[in-house]
Amino acid sequence: MDEKIQKTRPVVGKRKVKGLISGNLKIVSVVGARPQFIKAAMVSRAIQFHNKKKKKGKITHIVVHTGQHYDYAMSQAFFDQLTLPAPHYHLGVGSGLHGWMTGTMLPRVEAVLIEARPDWVLVYGDTNSTLAGALTAAKLTIPLAHVESGLRSYNRRMPEEINRVLTDHLSNLLFCPTQISIENLRKEGIEHGVQNVGDVMFDAFLAYYGQALRQSKVLSQNGLMPGNYSLATVHRQENTDDRVRLAGIFRAFGKIARKECPLIVPLHPRTLKAIKEERFNLSRNPHLRLIPPLNYIDMLALLSQAKIILTDSGGLQKEAFFARIPCITLRNETEWVETVRTGWNRLSGAEPEAIIEAFRAASIPDSPGPEPLFGDGKASKQIIDLLLAHSPFELPNKDGCQPVSSRRDRNNCQDHKKG
Repeated sequence: MDEKIQKTRPVVGKRKVKGLISGNLKIVSVVGARPQFIKAAMVSRAIQFHNKKKKKGKITHIVVHTGQHYDYAMSQAFFDQLTLPAPHYHLGVGSGLHGWMTGTMLPRVEAVLIEARPDWVLVYGDTNSTLAGALTAAKLTIPLAHVESGLRSYNRRMPEEINRVLTDHLSNLLFCPTQISIENLRKEGIEHGVQNVGDVMFDAFLAYYGQALRQSKVLSQNGLMPGNYSLATVHRQENTDDRVRLAGIFRAFGKIARKECPLIVPLHPRTLKAIKEERFNLSRNPHLRLIPPLNYIDMLALLSQAKIILTDSGGLQKEAFFARIPCITLRNETEWVETVRTGWNRLSGAEPEAIIEAFRAASIPDSPGPEPLFGDGKASKQIIDLLLAHSPFELPNKDGCQPVSSRRDRNNCQDHKKG
């Protein structure tokens, strides 16, 4: 990168990208948060498998980490544990208000994309990193693909909902996890480039479930036996930033831990900060165990052997469904309506009485397993096959105009370097 770009983003670190062979498909994955590391790891795994089989037509995969999550347990642990290569670029953005975080990411992602000159930019889920990657790719007219497209909670107060909607309307290829997500896009007039590939998180569950049960010591380390405890997480802004909601949720947790079964709560940094700021006294209940964030393998082991899951996380709602564990969602709506319709998930909101009532009513329904709803566990392979099959230089933009016709033309296009 030239001196000017380095000065505009001094905290950016990078490592040498190997294998940049002319003619290969080049993909940049923009990630920044825990769920994205898991999804990108499965896509990376599919790319590695493809490259081992093919002598020609290999894929170069460049990983860009915005730094949205930066604690070891929320970030580096996933690179160490899963098949995701170390980031080629680390943007070091960190946490902050939504506008600041997204705005800080934009010029740093832009500098990376100008240097890397990818054929595709791949974004995942619904975080600020997702939106920053999508906006930057769209401004540079680089073809954009969105993994986990079409989710809708229809609650525009959620920052994640804004990120989803904007990213979907900017994307050239939209990789949907379920049929309902395709229907959501159709309602908004989005039909071109939409593909039902299944859920990459289901790929991850199938790939690591056995390993989690064999290798994780998290139950013994916390004195737990399979089926005799429940697992809870809270991290959504609507819950952590509202003192009344957060207090109600932890009041319910306390009662469940005292009267029903031990409750273990891995604390997201945002939740821990809110608890300290509000001075909640949670130390008097020995059955309510607050622990640091867990890596993917330990979390999967803990989740899959729990009695019931209580969460506001979209990812854990699905993982509970994959493991066939009843789930209580600590929100008034969910983007994963499939889990509710099949009886595996109940919406409780944040009122203590409603949470306790939902917990006591939770049971294993007589419904089909996860495969019909979330694919066959090969979503990542389908994503790679579709990226290879769709020449990025033939995809029309949303207004019907063609993007710059070749990577060489994009390299020379001054419009990418100035507005």
